[in-house]
Amino acid sequence: MRWKTGHYGRGTDCDRQAERTLMPQLIFLAAIGAVAWFGYKRLIAEAERVSARIRAAENEARTGAQGTLIEDPETGEYRLKKPEE
Repeated sequence: MRWKTGHYGRGTDCDRQAERTLMPQLIFLAAIGAVAWFGYKRLIAEAERVSARIRAAENEARTGAQGTLIEDPETGEYRLKKPEE
C-alpha cells in the first residue's frame, strides 16, 4: 500500500521490495548455518570415537594384551570385546 506517490523514499514500494528479497536470503543463510552446525557436531563425535579406539589399541599394545574381556551378563562367561561395542 502506498501512502504517497514518488520515485524513492518512505511509503513507496522500493523499501518494501528490499524486505521481500531479504527474507529468502536469511532463511537460506539459517539453513546453511544449521547444516554446518550439524556437520560440526557429527565430526566431533566421530573424532572422539576414533580417538577412544586408538587409545584402547595403544593401551592393549602397551600392556601386551590381545583384547579386552567383557562378561556376558546372561551366561556369566567372559568373551573378547567386539570393535563396535
